[in-house]
Amino acid sequence: MTVSANHDQAALWNGGSGSAWVDNRATLDRMFAPLARFLVERATEMAQHVPSGRLLDVGCGTGGSTLALATALGERWQLTGADISAPMIAVARSRAAHVQAPVEFIGADAQTHDFPPACFDLIVSRLGVMFFDDPVAAFANLRASARPGAALHALVWRSPAENPFMTVAERTAAPMLAGLPSRVPGAPGQFGFTDRERVTQMLKASGWEDVTLTAVHFECTFAQADLREYASRLGPVGLALARLAPPDRAPIIDAIVNAYAPFVHDGEVRFTSACWHVAARAPGV
Repeated sequence: MTVSANHDQAALWNGGSGSAWVDNRATLDRMFAPLARFLVERATEMAQHVPSGRLLDVGCGTGGSTLALATALGERWQLTGADISAPMIAVARSRAAHVQAPVEFIGADAQTHDFPPACFDLIVSRLGVMFFDDPVAAFANLRASARPGAALHALVWRSPAENPFMTVAERTAAPMLAGLPSRVPGAPGQFGFTDRERVTQMLKASGWEDVTLTAVHFECTFAQADLREYASRLGPVGLALARLAPPDRAPIIDAIVNAYAPFVHDGEVRFTSACWHVAARAPGV
């Protein structure tokens, strides 16, 4: 694990948030499978022109997207997954060993990690780049690790208003949970990259070229049976609930689960993820 500049995020993802993601890995992998497929499609398109190379997955979490990319690209590509969360990296390594996938997983803060210079042909991220305390420095560090002409493809959330599913728990729990932190526009976190112009300028300021942000949508699902665990463990509400005694948690969790009712159909939770597809290119020779 490299020294992190993102101390608050390091504490979160090596603490309660990281544990919650590890425990809900299967649910989250299913939920975000359409996003992983999108990145696989971008990677396989590139592999038609660059049959072998090196790929970096930023904020790889428990490795679901990285392993899907490894399967799609085959042995001619070398893949590295990086994440600030030691618990999630441990799970990713275990998963890779189980399926004998030749993927390297490293515990690293991508803002400060000393990646090999001019190394990667492709850098991708599934919802993993919105958490830097200095995004320009982070993307400059990633650009330095990219070979001339290398591609960047990242998926980030658009606004909370465009992602009502993602704010159900907070909107429902706010009157019942004292001290629940409010969202700060542009701050590191889930919705840190909602402003299209701001993100474009950050990428350009960090040295990337041909920067585009394209609105994309993904139809996501997971089992209704997993909803209570998801609603009570993930995000700022999950962290706040963990501090309460079980008798105090239960009625709040009941209210949150009931609030998800409009998204539940035939034993599944279904919702639309509204994201930006962030694409850019490292300067050529």
